[in-house]
Amino acid sequence: MDDTTGRHFLQIPGPSNVPDEVLRAMSAPTIDHRGPDFSALFGELLRDLRPVFGTAEPVIVYPSSGTGAWEAALVNTLSPGDRVVVFETGHFSTLWGGMAAKIGLDVQVIPGDWRRGADPDRLAEVLAADTGHRIRAVCAVHNETSTGVVSRIREVREAIDAAGHPALLLVDTISSLGSVDYRHDEWGVDVTVSCSQKGLMLPPGLAFNAVGPKALEASRTARLARSYWDWAPMLEANGRGFTPYTPATNLLYGLREALRLLNAEGLPAVFARHDRYGRAVRAAVRAWGLEVLCADEREYSGVLTGVLVPEHHDADHVRRVILDRYDMSLGAGLGRLAGRVFRIGHLGHTNDLTIAGALAGVQMGLGHAGVKVAGDGLAAALELLDEH
Repeated sequence: MDDTTGRHFLQIPGPSNVPDEVLRAMSAPTIDHRGPDFSALFGELLRDLRPVFGTAEPVIVYPSSGTGAWEAALVNTLSPGDRVVVFETGHFSTLWGGMAAKIGLDVQVIPGDWRRGADPDRLAEVLAADTGHRIRAVCAVHNETSTGVVSRIREVREAIDAAGHPALLLVDTISSLGSVDYRHDEWGVDVTVSCSQKGLMLPPGLAFNAVGPKALEASRTARLARSYWDWAPMLEANGRGFTPYTPATNLLYGLREALRLLNAEGLPAVFARHDRYGRAVRAAVRAWGLEVLCADEREYSGVLTGVLVPEHHDADHVRRVILDRYDMSLGAGLGRLAGRVFRIGHLGHTNDLTIAGALAGVQMGLGHAGVKVAGDGLAAALELLDEH
């Protein structure tokens, strides 16, 4: 389509749509990041972020993408040659493991088929075999953005505890925070990694580490090189409402407004809304006669749904047709899923009509791309949405 009217449908699993209120908040004049007004703003944010993570512990804010938050979690807690276990649950877990190897860690991968989450039983076997406690950390992605699979983090922690193993638990919540129920303290997570452009409904540019006491203690003896990512100067400055280097001030204005919106709806209602949209999208996929990528119903995601296209079809062609005809962006298949999967995002600033419109576009686009559907997926989704 050369000319389009109306708003673009952004149905990728992040960056997600930014509410107008957040955009307006970000347009305020920049203030002195060494002055009292900034200290009051930042102190408020550091306090109000904690409930979103489910923690009473410190949350550190970096001007960064989520990739920086990964690195911060690793370099503050580990030393060269330390062994870390990484679950291969998708493209992003693989990237995190690759980063760990590049910075000098010994990475032990628990293989996966990219259709299931982290396997607590397999982890129990790995930890039981590690009688010398060479493994210093376990890295897991809560909601794997490339697949639409949610790992059962509570069970991962239980497996570590049952083995009597001292390994730290580092968890990526980059696409789940603010969308899927998550409990840093209750689940015994040592470092939670996240960022701004998914459930927090902001543009990219802020990254977070929620830091538990065991991780903070590990940071005092960790020997991986760190400067920009060092927790110690961040925590020292944060105690006075400041940062040790220039913050992303206008993004922080937006974060304050985004937290206000989440609190106004209430986090339990936010999580229930995302769960409901996930069920509606999966109902549509099944009615079309297509297959949801996630193979374990315990691990379905409220953030996105990965859809497998039939053999002899190209998921990227389906996405191009939908973009060209209906001005809607869907997520691509990543890594080994390239061309086999498209991803429908249903996170953040969205409502029933957004979901219905997105599914209408997918249903029409499938037909124009030559993918035969078995039934009316949109009707199946609307029936589910109408029940509530």
